[in-house]
Amino acid sequence: MKCVINQPNYVPWRGYFHQIQKADVFVFYDDVQYDKHGWRNRNRIKTSNGTIWLTIPVKKKGAVQNHTPINEIYIDWSRDWLRKHWRTIEQAYDKAPFYELYMSFLKNTYDRHFDKLADLTIELTILIAKALGIAQTKFISSSSLNVSGTKTGRLLEILKQVGATHYISGPAAKNYLDEAKLLNAGISIEYMVYQYPIYPQLYPPYDPQVSILDLLFMKGPESAKYIWQDITSSGSDPNT
Repeated sequence: MKCVINQPNYVPWRGYFHQIQKADVFVFYDDVQYDKHGWRNRNRIKTSNGTIWLTIPVKKKGAVQNHTPINEIYIDWSRDWLRKHWRTIEQAYDKAPFYELYMSFLKNTYDRHFDKLADLTIELTILIAKALGIAQTKFISSSSLNVSGTKTGRLLEILKQVGATHYISGPAAKNYLDEAKLLNAGISIEYMVYQYPIYPQLYPPYDPQVSILDLLFMKGPESAKYIWQDITSSGSDPNT
């Protein structure tokens, strides 16, 4: 039973979806502290003016100081961010081969006006995963498991609850994961290696460290070939 535990991110990069594809169970780690300058509410896309951020404004006054968990962060709908996002995405990708194919289901999701950030980002992630052809992965939110503890101990609690025997993690976790705790519990560990083929982008130079939206709009139904089906060249990203 292979498990990935990762914080919910906003339209994350392809390595995030590679983790989903490898997992039997993917746990959205949504009850840990929200980080102000992380990937929870923002990501990057390619435009004619360079790589820019798409950011969802949140009601975060005091959130970091009060250790507010991700699943209790609310979107700030008083700001006209959604229209700006659509305009930016349209200007950047309306000439991309598969722009029209994916825009409709994206718009339908945004138009539901989720109150909470995690509800929107998780829904988008699951929809995009399905669009990429990922059908076997089960999705769970850590907040539904009612676990306790901190750091590796808390991860171990989650892994035990979902019946995991193999934990897949991003490479950054090597710096803090207490591997002995997992191994002693009979759980093997695998660290992701992000090596992906280059694909054509509308605006050079090539940047592998952008949202999955870029790959979807450019390669459409063949996007999986540039993630897990044909890994031949190098690339890396800080999104996880």
